[in-house]
Parts: sequence; structure tokens; C-alpha cells
Amino acid sequence: MKNVTITLDEETARWARIEAARRGTSVSRLVGEMLRERRELEERFETAGRRFLGRAPVRMKRAEDSYPTRESLYDRDVLR
Repeated sequence: MKNVTITLDEETARWARIEAARRGTSVSRLVGEMLRERRELEERFETAGRRFLGRAPVRMKRAEDSYPTRESLYDRDVLR
């Protein structure tokens, strides 16, 4: 484990102490867990983005078909 020094405003420091006590842990461990969770979330997001962008494009229509007109898309009873 590495030690890191951070600076917090009084209100945030108070919240961190209360939250750590509520969870039965130290402020240091609380901050460490929050940072780890954030890193893991960002890694999952980046992995999902790479997986999505790595897929082959899917055609939405055949080459001989035309796209629907704007009028036909918005001419629905639900939108009236």
C-alpha cells in the first residue's frame, strides 16, 4: 500500500469521518476504496466502449432500399 496525503475542506473531511465511522473503517481506507471503485468503473466503461467500437458495422437497410422520409417517421397517431 502507498500512502498519499490529500487536502480536504472542513465539510468534506467531516463527511468522510462520519462515513468511515458508519462503515466501520478508517478515512484512509474509505478514500482508497472509493478510488479503487472509481478506477474499476472507468476501466469497465473503457472496455465496453472498445468492445462496442470494435464490432463490425451492421447495415440498417439493404442497398436497394431507401430510408423512410421524415414525414413518414413523424406521421404517427402517438405523436398527435
